[in-house]
Amino acid sequence: MRAVRLHAIDREHGPEQFQVDQVDDPQAGPGEILIRMTRAAFNRRDVFISQGLYPGIVMPCIPGSDGVGTVAAYGEGASGPALGSRVVIDPTLGWGPSDRVWRREAQVLGMPHQGTMAEYLAVPAENVHPAPPSLSDDEAGAMPLGGVTAYRALVTRGACTKDDVVLLPGIGGGVQTFALLFAKKLGATVIVTSSSDEKLARAKALGADVTINYNASERWEKDVAAVDGGPSLIVDSIGGETFAKALNVARYGARVVSYGGTTGDAKIRPFSVFWKQLDVMGSSMGSPHDFAAMLAQWDGSIRPVVDSVFPLDEVADAARKVDHGDQFGKIVLAVS
Repeated sequence: MRAVRLHAIDREHGPEQFQVDQVDDPQAGPGEILIRMTRAAFNRRDVFISQGLYPGIVMPCIPGSDGVGTVAAYGEGASGPALGSRVVIDPTLGWGPSDRVWRREAQVLGMPHQGTMAEYLAVPAENVHPAPPSLSDDEAGAMPLGGVTAYRALVTRGACTKDDVVLLPGIGGGVQTFALLFAKKLGATVIVTSSSDEKLARAKALGADVTINYNASERWEKDVAAVDGGPSLIVDSIGGETFAKALNVARYGARVVSYGGTTGDAKIRPFSVFWKQLDVMGSSMGSPHDFAAMLAQWDGSIRPVVDSVFPLDEVADAARKVDHGDQFGKIVLAVS
């Protein structure tokens, strides 16, 4: 089969390291389902791996945590959706028995386990779910990892309701666009920030109530704090100075959820945390229950945002676009 593989890492030119190889077809082992992939999607995790910015890298590896395809075969003892049916994959392998926190041994599909950027993929049967019928292949393939990460951060951990004022810093990436869609589906008021007026306009079209260009505002924090008394829930993946400022603008008793730190460590004021009695929480990926609840959101009322679709042979171009951060929504690969 044809598959994207990573044979080397390069801090400066990571996206150039992705290439398409001919490799042996996988076989469905005991308890596994073999899937013929049609679409896969990039996450920043894939680019971080190519740049050596992820722990425990094993090469060569087939990247990709997101994807949609059809059931091709069952391994011994496996059961699930019918042969030929369209399915999506929960990218968290071996979450464990507790919904509260995953096991340290849990893995994310796409390294070291073979990922979705290949013509075939074998995964545990419990990770295979019927694809939402309201979504196209491009949309369904874009949804799993970003969707479950956003749902857990916003709903499971953040307990978002219609009464919340939600701040989503750095709108445009896959997870934050999912968080915007889910928050508006719940009826919350949503504030988004970006340095791009184009991204802010697209977020407005998706339902964002307040859009703030943090480069055009001398103190974007003041603008955020002025919205209905400030955010009651903040979902952040940026870290660094943005995370520190988010703690400062949160209203009294707010919840702050972090699922990433793309700009590095934050220097925070403990006063903002204890004086305002904030709840600061971490979140990552999602449990099987989170994934099932996230899938139920795609009832036709909302749709994942797909920025662009690249042929498999243009995987390096797709990775560069993710690395540059100029997309709005998800970058998808047409596997077949």
